[in-house]
Amino acid sequence: MRLDLRPSLQPADYQWQHRLRVRFAETDAMGVVHHSRYLPYLEEARVGYLRAIGHPYAALRAEGVDIAVLEVALSYRRPVRFDEVVTVHLRIGAVTRTTFQVAYLLTVDDEPRATAVTVHGCVSAEGRPLRLPGWMAALAADPAPEIAATASPAAD
Repeated sequence: MRLDLRPSLQPADYQWQHRLRVRFAETDAMGVVHHSRYLPYLEEARVGYLRAIGHPYAALRAEGVDIAVLEVALSYRRPVRFDEVVTVHLRIGAVTRTTFQVAYLLTVDDEPRATAVTVHGCVSAEGRPLRLPGWMAALAADPAPEIAATASPAAD
């Protein structure tokens, strides 16, 4: 495993947050979010972060770059339930020439519900490994570049 980043339980340790409301279709018969639904929550936060720092995912793809998930580590602390508003906190860390890692904290009303780390690499449209774009490699030095004034969408 390449995981070097450790997620914090302190929301203040993260540079971006994205809010979402749990849909009924994401839950099991007890109203608890199914474990498979956490990965799309992490993805939604990553895509929102890229948009906020001025590098929307669609623009990356237009340049022939895709971001592949290489590894995921997820720890469930307490269940997330139907209709709760989840805040996915995100921070970038452990950036190399070819990979980067993202730490996450998922909270409901500031209570930690899960933590995660994802490892990513850039690939071409054909799936061949690529070096990270210069701006992405620079995230190691400045993981919170100018974030657009548009906030993460409300989950109302």
